[in-house]
Amino acid sequence: MAHPIYRITSVEHVMPYALRLRFNDGLTRTIDFEPILEGELYGPLRDPLVFAQVTLDPEIHTVIWPSGADFDPATLHDWPEHEAAFRAAAKRWSQNHADAGEIKTARAVTTRIDTTLYADLAPLPSANVAEEHQP
Repeated sequence: MAHPIYRITSVEHVMPYALRLRFNDGLTRTIDFEPILEGELYGPLRDPLVFAQVTLDPEIHTVIWPSGADFDPATLHDWPEHEAAFRAAAKRWSQNHADAGEIKTARAVTTRIDTTLYADLAPLPSANVAEEHQP
């Protein structure tokens, strides 16, 4: 079964995180990307200056950013069918990032506690075990 191949013919940056896209079949769609800008690929686009660097790739006919982020034009064409999945993924990415931040904070606190508790102890002399067993 053949499926249509959609191409973006123009892109217009209309709000801080929204683009108006025109497709080769005549459809025009405005998408607010803010709710999905999470994770390693799309997270950097939360910076409005980075998001504004969007361009239309003349070879693959989709929107791209210098950071490497892009979208399949068919996904953007049929955005209402895909938006919920992207929002769910962004929520997972956001939660994973928050969890990683909590772990990193806990490690930093533990390191500070260890450093404080053991700061007054003199370092133990190092012993070379291999030398002790030589005749």
